[in-house]
Amino acid sequence: MKKYNIIVIFDKNYQNVLMCLRRKDPFSGLYNFVGGKINDDETSEQAAYRELYEETHINRKNLTLKHVHDMIYYFEDMILEVWTGKLDKFIEVYGDENDLEWISLSENFFDVQRFAGYGNIGHILYSIHLNKKEIL
Repeated sequence: MKKYNIIVIFDKNYQNVLMCLRRKDPFSGLYNFVGGKINDDETSEQAAYRELYEETHINRKNLTLKHVHDMIYYFEDMILEVWTGKLDKFIEVYGDENDLEWISLSENFFDVQRFAGYGNIGHILYSIHLNKKEIL
């Protein structure tokens, strides 16, 4: 199975989540989490930190990532790993692949006209929120 990750990053006050506005399909024009492909020669954790840095310039000095859960898509022959972390201070984020934006956690992340993933973004954020004491 192909393996991918998404990385859910919260600001230091747990008020906003970092999202990218996708420029390419799938989900062009919609907000999504950062992430990407896990290479065969790296661990899942290495891939999560690598993708986070490549897309946002956030590195492991700024936060600790935790592996929250996986989603398996059998028909697509794919595993999607979900990682999360909370910044320990304000830092500037920037990337070349997609536009980055901090989105308030008060948003409706189940809105499929605005957010990618057919409602999965709302599900993932709700799951993290339910367990935030253990995760963050």
